[in-house]
This record gives sequence, structure tokens and C-alpha cells, in this order.
Amino acid sequence: MDILTSIRSSFADEYGDARHLFLDAATAAGASLTAWENPLRGPHGEPLTTDVAWVGPEDAGRVLVLISATHGVEGFCGSGIQVDWLADGGAERLPPDTAVLLVHALNCHGFAWWRRVTEEGCDLNRNFVDFDQKLPENPGHDELVDAFVPASLDEATLAAAEAKIAAWRAEHGEKAFQAARKAGQYKHQHSMFFGGTAPTRARQTLAGVFDAFRLGDRRMVSVVDVHTGLGPHGYGEPICGHKRGTVNLDRVLAMYGDSTGLPAEGASFSIPLNGTQGRFWEPRLGERYTYVALEYGTYDQERSRKNLRADHWLHAHRTFDWHDAEAQAIKQAIKWHYYPATDTWKEMVLWRSRQVIRQTLEGLERFG
Repeated sequence: MDILTSIRSSFADEYGDARHLFLDAATAAGASLTAWENPLRGPHGEPLTTDVAWVGPEDAGRVLVLISATHGVEGFCGSGIQVDWLADGGAERLPPDTAVLLVHALNCHGFAWWRRVTEEGCDLNRNFVDFDQKLPENPGHDELVDAFVPASLDEATLAAAEAKIAAWRAEHGEKAFQAARKAGQYKHQHSMFFGGTAPTRARQTLAGVFDAFRLGDRRMVSVVDVHTGLGPHGYGEPICGHKRGTVNLDRVLAMYGDSTGLPAEGASFSIPLNGTQGRFWEPRLGERYTYVALEYGTYDQERSRKNLRADHWLHAHRTFDWHDAEAQAIKQAIKWHYYPATDTWKEMVLWRSRQVIRQTLEGLERFG
């Protein structure tokens, strides 16, 4: 399908519409469908579901796993990518002994409510830690938590918060500030990048998908987890946490070349993070997998910080009403930050996604 046609038919502006587009495209492509239901509801009373489509031979030795909405509201992008691949005849171009597993709306609650976090208030991509062990500390976030998410958004309170942040940044440096803000923290549920106190429902759903589709029995699994909000506008960076010297990283570099982002080496728009989804796959698959977060840029990080501040304040410090004018202004701002629904941005997204999916499938065929 021509990309300019697809950008008008693959993306949706509400979770429920995105789900229908996905289910229709998966059915038309001959996929088998399975659903993991969330007992909660969306803002319009709609059911919340993580839908999973399997395309290809049931006994395939090689599997590409393409995930949307790990970070909820970022699912508008990932869903469009999944629908585009299905509608563009992706199933017809699969190499032998290869299947694609599309996990639509992993964090369906955040997708529907236009939040990055799950219903537990957790950043799912900080939730993959061992909660039986000592949790990572983030003293910088502890110091700045009341500035990151103050009790009020009035002008004086915000001015004081910004002054505190500016002073901390000047004293500790930008690298330390970014780690304090978003590396992950496990104490302040109302604040941003909270990793939780236990595995979230969405994490348990991913474990259920892994077992249901016997991913542990496959020769090779390559995971592409779609994210938005970091990096140059419209550019998709495959961010990798595999360690230098591992066969996993060697394969990733062979797939995506010099575009690969390596946070541990300071060669990425991201920084090293705690509790990311890579920690889910590694103990289950060892050397038989690759994982990247395909991160699409939107707008600058200061804008992101302020939009997240408002959304976390909205849910922590007042009675939430979806239809309230102030609430809708905050929701529209965070949605646009993580899903700039312009034709130009969507065209860039699909061009890059088609390239990365092709590179991944070629890599699976070569290494699996």
C-alpha cells in the first residue's frame, strides 16, 4: 500500500477506533486472534483489551514480536504501524519458517486514558525489576519529586518548582538531572517514571502472551517495542540495551547498523534506565532473542516534562473528570506530545517502520 494512503487509513484518534482498525486488518490478513481483557473500562465506558494477532506458521522457528502501547498513549503510533504492516500485505512476504506476533495495546488502560502509565500508576517500562530484591534508588528524584509534580499548578507554585529544578541542574549537571527525572524510581507513586511495588497487570499479560505462544520454544525471537517522545521529530531510533560482546548485540548491529542506539555507551537519545522490558526477555530466551525499543521523536524534553507534570498532577491532586475543560486541555496536550497526528509525522513513522520491520525479518532469516 502507498504510504500516503496508509497514513489516512492506519491511524486512529481513540483507543476504541484503533482497536477496531487492528482487529479488522488482522482478520483480513488471516491472523489468529487472542484477547487478554482488562476488567476496567475506558473513559467512554469502552472495554479494555490487549489483542494479540499471530501471522504465519503455528510452528515457526523464528518470530518477530511487534508491540504497541507499552507506554499507553504512545500506542496511537504503534497501533498505526501494526495496522499498516497487516494492510500492506506483510503476511504475504514472510520468509519461510517465520511468524509475526503483534501485541496490540499492551498497556490498554493507559492507551484509552491517554496516559503513559498503567492503571496502577506505573511506568511499565520501569516495572520489569525483581521485586524480591532491593529496588533501585534514585536520590535525585527524591530531592526533586515535589518540583516534578507539585501540589498545585498555579503560577507561583510552578515558578518555585522551576527555580528548584534549575538550581539542582546547575549544581549536578544535565546528565544527573535526566537520570533523576526518568531513569526510574520506586518510592513516589504520584510522580513520573514510577516503577511500582509489584508486577503490573500489563507485565503479567506479557508473561501470559509469552507462554500462550510458546515463545520460549522458538529458535529465535526478535522484539520491536514501539515508543514515542524522544529524539528528533519523526525519526525512529532502534534503542538497544544488549551488552557489548554479546551475540545479541552483534545481531542487532547487523540488523540496524549505525542507527542502533546504545544508551549504556552514551550513543543514544535515551539514557540507561531501570526495569525496562529487555529484562523480561533476557532470562527467558538468553542468546535466542534480540530486543529494541523503536523510539520515534516528537518534541523537546522540556515540553515532555511539563506535559507529564500536568497529567500526573491531574490524577494525583484532584477529583478526575474526563469531561472537565482543564482535564481535557491537559489530556490533549499529552496526547499530541506523544502522537503528533500530522500527515508529515505519520509518513515518517511508516517509512521507518517498514524499513525496521524488513531489517528485522531479514535478520531473523539470517541468524535464526
